[in-house]
Amino acid sequence: MSRSAEMDYNSSEEFSDVSDSGSDFKDRIRARKRGARSVAIGAPPRKQPLRMVTSRVPGTPKTSTPVGNISAVSQVQPLHRSAVQTGYLYEAVESGRSAVVTVVDEWLESYKKDKEAGLVEFMNFIVQCCGCKGVVTREMLNSMQNAEIISRLTKEFNEDSTRYPLSSPGPAWRRFRAGLCEFLHLLVQRCQNSLLYDEYLFSSVLALLTGMSDSQVRAFRHTSTFMAMKLMTALVEVAVDMTARTETMRQRYEAEKSKEPERRAHGRVEELHSIYTELLEQQAELQSMMNTALKGVFVHRYRDRVAEIRALCMEELGVWLKGNPATFLNDGYLKYLGWTMHDKHPIVRRQCMHALQGLYAEKDFAGRLELFTVRFKERMLCMTLDKDSDVAVEAVTLLLLVSRNTEEGLSEADCERLYPLVFTSHRGLACAAGTFLYHRLCSEINKDAQDTRERTVAFHQFLICFFIHTEFHEHAAYLVDSLWQCAGAELRDWESMTSLLLQENGQDVGLEDEEETALIELMMSAMRQAAEGCPPAGRVPLKKVVSRKDQKIQAQDRQRLTNHFILVLPQLLAKYSPDVQKMTSLLRAPLYFNLEIYSSNRRMEKYLDLLLFQLCGIVKKHQADGVLAACARVACVLSSRMYTFSSRADLAVSQLLDDLVDRFTSGLSELLQGPVDEDDVYSMTAILNRIVAFSSAKELTGWQLFEPCLQILKSGVESRQPIRECVVFVLQLMVPALKCASNHLLWENLKMMSSPAEAAVQKLKQDVQSLFRVCQACLSVTEAELRDQAFLWLCDMLVVFSVKAVHGNPTLQTLACPPSESLQAEMASFLIDYIFAESDNGQCGDDEEAVLGKITALQRCRNQLAGYCKLVIFGILDLSAASDVFKHYNKFYKDYGDIIKETLSRMKIISPVQSAKTLCLSLRQLYSELPWELGEEEVYASPEFKEMRELARRLAMTFGVDLQRVRKPLASLHKDGIQFSLQGVGNTERLPRNLLFLEILSEFSYKLLPPDRAELSGFLESLAPIPLPPWPPLMLYQRSLQTVARLRTHAQSPQDMPMSKRQRTEQAKRADQEGSLSRVTEQLSLNGSSKLTSPFLTSTARKGEPARSPVARKDPSMALSVSSDELVSEPWSQGDPMESLPPTREALRRHKRPVFLSPGTPSSNSDLDSQLNVLTLIEEEDEEEDDLRIVDLDTLTLPSSKNSVSFLEELFN
Repeated sequence: MSRSAEMDYNSSEEFSDVSDSGSDFKDRIRARKRGARSVAIGAPPRKQPLRMVTSRVPGTPKTSTPVGNISAVSQVQPLHRSAVQTGYLYEAVESGRSAVVTVVDEWLESYKKDKEAGLVEFMNFIVQCCGCKGVVTREMLNSMQNAEIISRLTKEFNEDSTRYPLSSPGPAWRRFRAGLCEFLHLLVQRCQNSLLYDEYLFSSVLALLTGMSDSQVRAFRHTSTFMAMKLMTALVEVAVDMTARTETMRQRYEAEKSKEPERRAHGRVEELHSIYTELLEQQAELQSMMNTALKGVFVHRYRDRVAEIRALCMEELGVWLKGNPATFLNDGYLKYLGWTMHDKHPIVRRQCMHALQGLYAEKDFAGRLELFTVRFKERMLCMTLDKDSDVAVEAVTLLLLVSRNTEEGLSEADCERLYPLVFTSHRGLACAAGTFLYHRLCSEINKDAQDTRERTVAFHQFLICFFIHTEFHEHAAYLVDSLWQCAGAELRDWESMTSLLLQENGQDVGLEDEEETALIELMMSAMRQAAEGCPPAGRVPLKKVVSRKDQKIQAQDRQRLTNHFILVLPQLLAKYSPDVQKMTSLLRAPLYFNLEIYSSNRRMEKYLDLLLFQLCGIVKKHQADGVLAACARVACVLSSRMYTFSSRADLAVSQLLDDLVDRFTSGLSELLQGPVDEDDVYSMTAILNRIVAFSSAKELTGWQLFEPCLQILKSGVESRQPIRECVVFVLQLMVPALKCASNHLLWENLKMMSSPAEAAVQKLKQDVQSLFRVCQACLSVTEAELRDQAFLWLCDMLVVFSVKAVHGNPTLQTLACPPSESLQAEMASFLIDYIFAESDNGQCGDDEEAVLGKITALQRCRNQLAGYCKLVIFGILDLSAASDVFKHYNKFYKDYGDIIKETLSRMKIISPVQSAKTLCLSLRQLYSELPWELGEEEVYASPEFKEMRELARRLAMTFGVDLQRVRKPLASLHKDGIQFSLQGVGNTERLPRNLLFLEILSEFSYKLLPPDRAELSGFLESLAPIPLPPWPPLMLYQRSLQTVARLRTHAQSPQDMPMSKRQRTEQAKRADQEGSLSRVTEQLSLNGSSKLTSPFLTSTARKGEPARSPVARKDPSMALSVSSDELVSEPWSQGDPMESLPPTREALRRHKRPVFLSPGTPSSNSDLDSQLNVLTLIEEEDEEEDDLRIVDLDTLTLPSSKNSVSFLEELFN
C-alpha cells in the first residue's frame, strides 16, 4: 500500500504530511533517542515531516525492501533456531505458569547485563507472538535494517495454517492474549523511571513494531499493531503521571524562586530547576514515543483491511481519550471515532460505540464533546436502526448517556425516533430502548414529589399517556417486557395500579375511560410477565436457561400478585362489568394466580365464591365472544381436578349451564312449533352463544345438545322456510348451532378413544354423516358467515374422522368417514367461487375501515385455502384435487403464493410423479377453459393464453436445480402433455385443437436432461403422424427438445463463446494501453464497476437506505488515462477535520499495484517455489480490490418465506 496515498486521506493538519510520496515510514525510525524537538502531543502536530535520524548500512537505499520483492529476499539463507537460545519469554507468557511480574523482572535483569542480547530476546518474543518460526540474531540486528529483517522473517513464515496466536480460538489463547497485555503494561510500568528513557530499548521496539505493522502478512500486522497499541496505552498512563509530577515540580520551583534570597535554601532553586528540566526532557521523550506509535501505526491501521485490527485501534483510542483527556480529547482525535462509525463491519462500529460510551459517561467531558455531538448526532440516531442488532443496542445506550449528561444533546424529536424501538422483536434492543424511555419518563416526574407512592403513580400516568399516543394498543406485552428490567419495581406495584382503577373520575387522580383501558392492559401484561417470566411471542429471551434465583423471584412475584388480586379482582369485575374490552382483559388475571391459595383457609374460599358469582353474572350479562370465551377459560381452570376446591367451582358452572340448557330447549320447542318471532330468535341466539363458548373449553356431552342443534340446521337448510321469514335472526342462530354440534362430535370422539363401544361408535358415525350432509348443503347458501363456517368445520372434521386418524384402533375403523364425490365437488366449487374469485376493489374505499375489511377477508380466505390444502396433504383428498389450486398459482401469487408453494413442496415429498401429473392436469384444465369459440388465432393472441404460458414458466421453476432428482416427474409431465396435445390426431390435414398445448409444455423443456429429451422425442414421434406434419406448435416443441445439442455444436465456435469476467478485464487493460478509452468505458459499464460509489468505510447500517458518499467521485474512465507516476495527491479537505469522511481505499490505490516479480526478472525453480510459499501468506491486493467491488451480501434482503412457512406449519398441524 502506498504510504502517500494513505496520507492523502486525512483532513486534519497533524497527519497530512507524515511521509513523502514513495518513501517508507519505518525506514526513517532509528533505535536511538529522539531529541527534545519532537512535537508536543497535546496540540495537533506540525505539517512538516517527522524528522528522525536513521542508521543505515552503507550502500543501502533509503527506502526499505518491499515484502513482496522476493527476488531480493530469496538470496538470504534461512536461519535456524539453534543459532541462538531464545523463547523463554514466549513460553512463560503462553503457559501462564509463572507470574507475569516475575517474568518482566527477570528479563529486565538480563537486559541490564547485556542490552543487545536482551533486545534480541524481546524481538524474538514479538516474532514468536506472531506465530513465526524465524529468529532474529545479533548479526541481523547490527547489519540489517528493520525492513530487511521483516523480509527475512516473512520468508521463514511458511506455516501451513493461517492461524496465529491472536486469532486462535479457545480459552488457552484468550489467556495468552490477556497475559500479553499484562506483560506489556508491567514492562512500561517497571521502566517508567529508568529504561523508558535509555535511548535504546523502547525506540528499537517501536521501530520494529512500526515496520511489522506495515507488512502484508496479516499475522505480523495484527500482532505488531496489538502490541504497539498496548504499549501506547501504557505510555499514556505514564504520560499522565509524568504531567502531574512536572506540574507539581514547576509549582515547587516557582514557589522556591519567589522567596526572598535570604530565605532560600542553598542550592535549592538549582536543584529544583535541574529536576524540572529532567522531567521536561523525559516528557518530551514520552511524547516522541507516543508520536511514533500514533503516526507510525495507528494512523495507518485504523483503516486496515482486517476488521479486528480496526476495532483494536478504536478500542485503544477510547482508552487514550478517557485516560488523558487534556491531550487527546479534542476534535483532532475524536474525528477518527466519527469516521469509523461508518465502518462496514459491525465489530468496528460496536467498538466505536463502546469508546464513546466511556466518554459521554463523564459529565466533565460534555463541553469538549459538544462539537462532536453536533456533527455526528445524526449518525448515532441512524445507528439505532443498524442491521447488526448488537450495534443498535450500543447506539441506544450511547444516546441515553448523551441525553443524561449533556444539556441539549437530544431534542424531543430525536427522542421520538427512539421510542418505537420498545416494540421491536429483538429483546436486547427493546430493553435498551425501554431503559431510554424509563429515564425520559422519570425526568418528567415532579422532582418535588418525595413520596415513593406519589412518584409511582406519576410514573404510571406518564406511561399510560405514552402507551395511548404510540397507538400500538395491541402490543402492551412488548412494552412491559422492554421496561421490565429497569422499571420492574413500578410495574410490580399492584397496589398503586389497582388504587388508580378503583378511584372515581371525580377524584384528583381519576382516570378517563381510555386511560383505564390502557392501564388494565398494561397491568395484565405485567402480571403475565411476573407470573410466567417469558417474553411475548417473537422475542427470544436473553437467558436461555433460567437460574434458580430467577425462579425463586418469579415464585415470590406470583405469590404477591395472587395475595393482592384475590381480594381486589371481584371489585374490579363488579366495577367494569358493563365494559366488554375491560372485562376481556381482567378475566385473564386468574390464569396467573397461584390457585392453591383458595384452599388455604376458609377466608379465601369466600373470595372464590365471590369470583364465581361475578363470573356467572358476566356470562348472563354479556354476549360478546371474547368475554364469553374468557369466562369459559377461567371456569375450566377453576374446575380442574388438580385443585381441592374444584367441586365448588364445578357446581357453580354446572348450575349455570343447567339454566342455559333449560332455557334453550324450552325456547327451541316454542320456536319450531309456532311462528318465528324476532325477540325469541334473538334470545335463543344469545343463550346458544353462551353454551358454545363453554362447549369449546369444557365437555358438555352430558347435556345432549347435538340433536337440538342439528334440528335447527336442518330446519334452516332443508326446509328454507325460516330464512324466508326472518333471514338475519335465523342466521344468527344457525352459526352457533353449527359450532355447538361440531364441538359435541369432537368431545364424543375424544371419549371413544379411551373407551370405545360398538353401539356408541355407530351412533357417532351416523351423527358425523348427518353433520357432513348439513355442512355440504350450507356451502351453497348465499349467507357468507354460515357458508365460511361450514367450510372450515368440514375441513377440520374430515381430518379428525379420516381413515388415517382411526387406523391404529380396530374398534374405531368403522368410524372413518371419507368425503363423498359430491362433497369433493362442492368443496372444489367453493374454492373457485369464493376463494379464487376476483374481488371488486373499485367499490372498496381507501379509508381505514375498508383496508381492515380487506385484510380480514383475505385472512379468512387464506385459512380456508390452507384447510383445503391440508386435506390434500393428509391424503383425505386425492393429490389431483390440488389442480384446482395450482392453476391459480400465478394469478393469486401475491395473496396465496406461500400456501400453494408449501402445498406443492409437500406433495413432491409424498409422490413426486403424481405431483408433476397434477401440475399438468391444472394446465390442461386451464387450456380447456380457453374461449375456443373465438377461433384458434384469437385464442393464441388472447391474454388468457399468455397467462397460461407465464403460469407454466413459474411452475417450471418449482422443480429446482437438481435435475437428476426430478427426471421421472418431468418425464411423466411431458408424456401426459404430449398425449393430451395429440388427442384426435387422425387426419393430418386438420390441425388438432389441443396442439397449442405443446407451446405451454415447451416451458418445461429446459429442465430436461439429454437422455430424457431423446426419450421424449421418440415418444412424440410414436404418437404423431408419420411423416411429422409441419405444424408450428409441434415444430416449436421439437426444437425445445433439441436445444442442448444445438447449443453444444454452436458453442464450439471460438468467437461465439461467452467471455468471462477475467477476460473482459484483460481486454480492458489492453485497450487502455492502446488508448481506446471509449471501449474501456464500455467494458467497465458492462462489468458494473463504474456503478460502485460506496466508500470503503461507509456501512449499510440503516435498513433500507443506501449509503451516501459526501465526496463526488471522478469518472473511472478518466482515471484510467492517468498513470501512477502522474498521480498527484490532493488534499481531502482543507476545512474543519470533523466535516468530512475519509476517502475510499479504492480511490487511494486505484493506480497502485504490488509487483511481486518484475516482468523481466529471471528466476530459478527453487526461487519460484520459495516465492509461492511466501505468496500464500501475503494478502493479495487484487483480492482486496475484488472485495471492494463485490456487493455486500449482508446488505441485501432476499425474499423469504420463513414467516409464511411457520404460519403454514401452524395451519397444517
